[in-house]
Amino acid sequence: MTPVSARKLTGAEERPASFDARFAELAEPAFQERLDAQGYGIVPALLSPADCAALIALYAEPERFRSRIVMERHGFGRGEYQYFSYPLPGIVAELRRVAYPPLATTANRWQRMLNLAPGFPEDLEGFLAQCHAAGQRRPTPLMLKYGPEDYNRLHRDLYGEVHFPLQLAILLSAPGRDFEGDFEGGEFVLTEQRPRSQSRAEVVPLGQGDAVVFAVNERPAQGARGYYRLAMRHGVSRIRAGARYCLGIIFHDAA
Repeated sequence: MTPVSARKLTGAEERPASFDARFAELAEPAFQERLDAQGYGIVPALLSPADCAALIALYAEPERFRSRIVMERHGFGRGEYQYFSYPLPGIVAELRRVAYPPLATTANRWQRMLNLAPGFPEDLEGFLAQCHAAGQRRPTPLMLKYGPEDYNRLHRDLYGEVHFPLQLAILLSAPGRDFEGDFEGGEFVLTEQRPRSQSRAEVVPLGQGDAVVFAVNERPAQGARGYYRLAMRHGVSRIRAGARYCLGIIFHDAA
């Protein structure tokens, strides 16, 4: 195994140009209204095809990751994923760092809607310090790999007592195999469960390099008597052909 320091840097390892301009829209009223109304919002073409290819290439380098999970062994679905080790690749670390502050503003606003104390620090370093103080020190950014007939059951990404209420998923492969894409099927799916109601599902359309910001566990919803908690889950539908890779940016570390 070649040490990282001795390898030629790849596009995914180099410190990328700042994502501040792209993530600035997360704080804009229109984006916030979408998050409040539907529990998710899309940032189109966040990563270039070259960025996506560089990240996909990392999947075959086991020294980058702390663990590999085969979903079928745990009843999670079919497919596999790997959690990155610290230090994170440059582009992954930058995405996590820059996306956090505007979403922390959202998270604290959601806390106030639910009559909870807004306790999320303004920057990622402060929030990770909270995680580490609670014994959550393992990194959670991950890459997921699916092949034909693979899928991901509806779930929540909670790894300890401390968790951030929003996360990102970035599609690295190009959908539309019949049109020279990498895979067919594999739609990103969100469900919401209102009290005393049946679940509602929504398919979120994504292109290569698109990022979706979505609620991890629950979000506030407006009711007749004020705001209440709306339970959220997410998953991936069956891949019908090809290979689908996705980067997940989770802000809380794991116990």
